[in-house]
Amino acid sequence: MFKLRTMVKDAHELRDGLMHLNEVDGPVFKIRNDPRLHPLGGLLRRTSIDELPNLINVLRGDIALVGPRPALPCEIEHYDAAAKRRLLVPQGITCLWQINGRSDVSFEHWMDLDNRYVDNWTPLGDIVIVARTIPAVLRKDGAH
Repeated sequence: MFKLRTMVKDAHELRDGLMHLNEVDGPVFKIRNDPRLHPLGGLLRRTSIDELPNLINVLRGDIALVGPRPALPCEIEHYDAAAKRRLLVPQGITCLWQINGRSDVSFEHWMDLDNRYVDNWTPLGDIVIVARTIPAVLRKDGAH
């Protein structure tokens, strides 16, 4: 996945020592003011500029424009059967989670949104998600 670097080098090695700061339930790890971010990292994330290189992945066919966000393998290892359903469709840059609060929603609600997408996918639905992504990004809904 192409992405702009927002964290310091070897940030993944610092994760275990920061688990007590995790603000999200489930197997994901998110901290509002993550100390692993480099000086520009927070701005890149809040504005979603760090996601722009993902468009290269879309053009290469690696991911879709719309679909559940790609998950880390270490997160998928802890998914239950319901959470694994989100893996039945191509992963994407934007999705229902992106336009419904992102990091401000619980893991369970996030998985419910992704499974709703899996169950109810339509081309028109994808167009609506893309159209709603732009204002959500501009408002910085749940971005951190």
